Amino acid sequence: MTGLRVGVVGLRFGGDFVPIYRDHPDVAEVAIADTDPAAVARVASQHGIASTFTSLEALVDAVDAVHVATPVRFHVEHVVSVLSAGRHCASAVPMAMDFEGIRRIIAAQEAAGRNYMMMETMVFGREYFFVRDLHARGELGPLSFLRGMHLQNLDGFPRYWYGYPPLKYATHALSPLLALADARVVSAHALGSGVLTPERRGDFDNPFPTETALFRLDKDGLTAEVTVSFFQLGRAYQEGFQVYGQEAGVEWPQLEGDELTVFRLDYPSSSRRGRAVSVERMHAPDRPDLLPTELHPFVRGGHSGAHPHLVHEFVRSIVEERSPLVDARTAARWTAPGIAGHESAMLGGQPVEVPDF
Repeated sequence: MTGLRVGVVGLRFGGDFVPIYRDHPDVAEVAIADTDPAAVARVASQHGIASTFTSLEALVDAVDAVHVATPVRFHVEHVVSVLSAGRHCASAVPMAMDFEGIRRIIAAQEAAGRNYMMMETMVFGREYFFVRDLHARGELGPLSFLRGMHLQNLDGFPRYWYGYPPLKYATHALSPLLALADARVVSAHALGSGVLTPERRGDFDNPFPTETALFRLDKDGLTAEVTVSFFQLGRAYQEGFQVYGQEAGVEWPQLEGDELTVFRLDYPSSSRRGRAVSVERMHAPDRPDLLPTELHPFVRGGHSGAHPHLVHEFVRSIVEERSPLVDARTAARWTAPGIAGHESAMLGGQPVEVPDF
């Protein structure tokens, strides 16, 4: 048999990735695992998967690489287990819930000499690719301000989400900003807003349904503003970013599925409000050109079409024996600021330094 053997554990979300791995030209076999036998049977039947398991331990022995899509509180434990077994590992976000968890994964990855990739959807979606290319061509000018948001009502979600500290899940809102700026966060100033109702507290020591942080970056005097909300916010789902340069800016759609707005400053000034501004609304194009032909059918899938790009990057990093784009150190730089941000919010907005990983 040629090609990789890839396992997916945690099928509530991980099931979306199973057919993409199955169809990837560098993957020979896909195995699945979940503690829910009904979920295993359903995904196996839906996607024609023969290798099925009900534990991560059994799955690891049968594959070369594992995609961890289990609940957040298990990420560190499961990733370290996979890496310690000598397998490559991809993991859903966030990397960890505290600095010690980040350090454990970095240590496990370096000791194993295997690939670790955090599967951050927002830096593999069509909108990110569009803004990245604008910036690379110099059309935005030097970056001047960055904003990210992840607004989502989790009422009715599994109970393990209740009370989750919002900024500890900041990677979706923050990662594209740091990637575009090629920068890291050095300190966080954050505040919580509102008070979680008792039935939404869960088992976390967090009183806030919403948290907002100002992150100071280590480059060009930049600041990134990030808001994450999981409960008690009267707004439709929005997971996106706004990027402003000195010559142009791009704003995420107000509603899911709507158009991006691109602002460009023009010369000469034609109003008392300074330079004239042209406004263009458009949908970011899909990017099947970045994928093997077999994965083209998946470009309209979840998270702005990010899923096939994530799978392709993880698989090719193993085949090419190189680090993935979102390796352990990068994942640490994108995860740690949210941990510091929540700590700052719990301290009433006192600044918290972010470790340099």
